[in-house]
Amino acid sequence: MKKPETQGASGALEDAAGPPGNAGGPNPTEVAAARAAAIMFNPVHGLPFLPGTSFKDSTKTAFHRSQTLGYRNGYAVVRRPTVGIGGDRLQVSQLSQAELDKLASEAPVLTYGQPKQAPRTEFIPAYVAFDKKVLKFDAYFQEDVPLSTEEHYRIRQVNIYYYLEDGSMSVIEPVVENSGIPQGKLIKRQRLAKNDRGDHYHWKDLNRGINITIYGRTFRIVDCDKFTQVFLESQGIELNPPEKMALDPYTELRKQPLRKYVTPADFDQLKQFLTFDKQVLRFYAIWDDTDSMFGECRTYIIHYYLMDDTVEIREVHERNDGRDPFPLLMSRQRIPKVLVENAKNFPRCVLEISDKEVLEWYTAKDFIVGKPLTILGRTFFIYDCDPFTRQYYKEKFGISDLPRIDVSKKEPPPVKQELPPYNGYGLVEDSAQNCFALIPKAPKKDVIKMLMNENKVLRYLAALESPIPEDKDRRFVFSYFLATDMISIFEPPVRNSGITGGKYLGRTKVVKPGSSVENPIYYGPSDFFIGAVIEVFGHRFVILDTDDHVLKYMESNAAQYSPEALLSIQNRVRKQEAPAPELDNQQMEEDPGVQELEALIDTIQKQGKDRPCRDNILKMFQIYDKEASGHVDREMFFKICDSFHLPVDDSLVKELIRMCSHGEDKVDYCNFVRAFPS
Repeated sequence: MKKPETQGASGALEDAAGPPGNAGGPNPTEVAAARAAAIMFNPVHGLPFLPGTSFKDSTKTAFHRSQTLGYRNGYAVVRRPTVGIGGDRLQVSQLSQAELDKLASEAPVLTYGQPKQAPRTEFIPAYVAFDKKVLKFDAYFQEDVPLSTEEHYRIRQVNIYYYLEDGSMSVIEPVVENSGIPQGKLIKRQRLAKNDRGDHYHWKDLNRGINITIYGRTFRIVDCDKFTQVFLESQGIELNPPEKMALDPYTELRKQPLRKYVTPADFDQLKQFLTFDKQVLRFYAIWDDTDSMFGECRTYIIHYYLMDDTVEIREVHERNDGRDPFPLLMSRQRIPKVLVENAKNFPRCVLEISDKEVLEWYTAKDFIVGKPLTILGRTFFIYDCDPFTRQYYKEKFGISDLPRIDVSKKEPPPVKQELPPYNGYGLVEDSAQNCFALIPKAPKKDVIKMLMNENKVLRYLAALESPIPEDKDRRFVFSYFLATDMISIFEPPVRNSGITGGKYLGRTKVVKPGSSVENPIYYGPSDFFIGAVIEVFGHRFVILDTDDHVLKYMESNAAQYSPEALLSIQNRVRKQEAPAPELDNQQMEEDPGVQELEALIDTIQKQGKDRPCRDNILKMFQIYDKEASGHVDREMFFKICDSFHLPVDDSLVKELIRMCSHGEDKVDYCNFVRAFPS
């Protein structure tokens, strides 16, 4: 039984492998399926899967294979076999070759998971990492000197700088004083080419003990600084040993050995020149010429040159001082202190003074802080010096105390400005502006007060106090403007009075009597009330009445007014609100004249249609009735009637006036106004 089974398995494997002449070779998928089938048909476990040890089903007659290649829309499509050879069931899932390769490559991933990538390092650009980092090399180059018999070539020492941030280089030659050669920056900072192909020098190309060629000139690098050495060694560059800087033979030839001075009988001027070269004493001085006409006190700077004992005086200019900007008052020269007797008439303005004409010259010991000094006829007072001068005097002469002297003049106290006496024209503030500026400006106004009290006017009725009889009956209207504290006076015109009415006083400020001209005190709202006396430029006015707006203003600003002013207003309100006296019926029945008066009043009321209001007429009569007796003078009575255009010529009105007459010169206006409509 086992032999046929073995042969069946072997046959299945051989069928999966294909015929011997198959050039394509065995199909791996079918081989795997055949091996799985052989394992299932082999009941004996542990036998090797070799020909002869496997078996096949002898009853099987179908050995066809599933079609795995087809065409769809004209394209070849590979399909997986769903059944085995002869329609047998596939015991294992078949995978494609691509899936098998992928599975083989992902075997570590399935076991250990996805590999973790190292975090990326933060990128830092070169211009940030190497900012202000410069490599410095000491070098020299040889320059030919063809037109000199004393030297044939010249050695010039330079410093080569390499800037790491952008790879640029610069060559700078240290400046040697009095060399006569243009020195300093030989090659400005730029990227330098090292060959004809356009390659630029890199810091890896620089080292000690090498030659580099820049623009046809060969430089020999001999050494570098500490930072450059550390940087190159950190980058793995092996530095050559430093070399000794080459020296210029002509410069070395000119170096003379130190001279041994033997002090001569006279002072050695060469030693003075070499010792005190560029050492200058600086003094600050003033020249006070205020005693002369148009003289002034001016400041100067005195320079004393120690190398040749010369003196220079410089002017100190201030901004907008009105002087020409000449820097020097006296050029640098030696100043004689004592002349010989015969040299006093020496023409110094034409010829120079020599040692033969001078017994003594000015020296450094003559310039002392705090002492005057006469130079060329001008006396200068030295009040200060610089720190170098103080140190020199301390070391040379032993003078350690050279304090600064205060020469600033104290300003005189300001002169109190006195205004001229007031001339009476305009306001005092306007006239004072002519004393403050050449072009007078208007005095400042209280803008807030003007905005808050704009168009607010207080009106009062006043009478003129005058011994002249014609002025007793004149009435005036005072207008007080709260915005500007100004007053205007208007006189209402009265017909047949003989006085022209109109504007009596324009808008202006009125000064109270008794106030000084320098500090004038003007009339304010609190000075106006019933019964108050207002003096306007020598004329006295008595306030008789106010309008309703004044009453409201005094009520809202009661703190500004005195008790007397408030009491006068209260009396005026009580008088205005008091009812007119009415006769009772019993009096009318007993007095037939009263009945006749009432009948006449009723008749006039029925006839009068376009007549003025009773309240206005009554108010005007009460103004002129100072004693509140209910009677006014006959003359004043007719003036008031004329101002209201009352028909006094009418027979009924004449009869009413006759019945209201009280004596020869008085008229009862209370009963008279009852005839007019309310």
